[in-house]
Amino acid sequence: MSVMKRNNIKIMGEGTQVIMFGHGFGCSQEMWQYIVPAFERDYRIILFDYVGSGHSDANFYTSERYSSLQGYAQDVLEIVEELQLEQVIFVGHSVSGMIGMLAAIAQPQRFSKLIMVGPSPCYINEGDYQGGFEKSDIDELLTMMEMNFTGWASYLAPIAMHEENKHQAAALEESFVSTNPRIAREFAEATFFADYRHRLHELQTPTLLLQCAEDSIVPLNVGVYLQEHIKNSELQVMEAKGHYPHLSHPTETIVKIKAYI
Repeated sequence: MSVMKRNNIKIMGEGTQVIMFGHGFGCSQEMWQYIVPAFERDYRIILFDYVGSGHSDANFYTSERYSSLQGYAQDVLEIVEELQLEQVIFVGHSVSGMIGMLAAIAQPQRFSKLIMVGPSPCYINEGDYQGGFEKSDIDELLTMMEMNFTGWASYLAPIAMHEENKHQAAALEESFVSTNPRIAREFAEATFFADYRHRLHELQTPTLLLQCAEDSIVPLNVGVYLQEHIKNSELQVMEAKGHYPHLSHPTETIVKIKAYI
């Protein structure tokens, strides 16, 4: 197995300190295109696609491995091991926040910092915890993906981007529809039905939580919850609105990341 080919790994940058960027659901490494140039001079940058996303080799995809986020965390760990990386700064958008967390819990010696952009340990409302969705909302979303995949993408993209970022919604929708529908649905199920609240206390790696001011996918109270339950964590609320600040507000995102690391 060639991990380099499997995960479409790209390595760039002039520095020695490693920054690894993990993309979110329905996306690929191309979502970091506005962020990466700001780090190329001072860091060694690792970009990759999870199996089944972007230009990864989907022949390696199995429903058994990727039925939970643990399979995606294994992708991260295998990349780190293949490239013999140490003291990695892992920047994960959305679901990659939890994927990075699982990887750092499994092999803490490999990671020096985590930066989570719009993360959530659980998307479903339960008792006092408000994750942003009712279970019926997620069921409807998955049904829509099965019945009308293109329609699902055109429905979700503008919601996720926020109305002030409509010019970016088309690029996000294009990313959604470029994914294999079966794989996308299984990744959605692994993402939106996940609940890793019980694992948060295990994370020892210093963590920055970047939360957008108005995020239709992850409400502000989720960021507060994470900050309260992750040791050595810092919550910063951005002026950016939407769920993709690295696309809609790259300058603010770059400033926040650089200030932390």
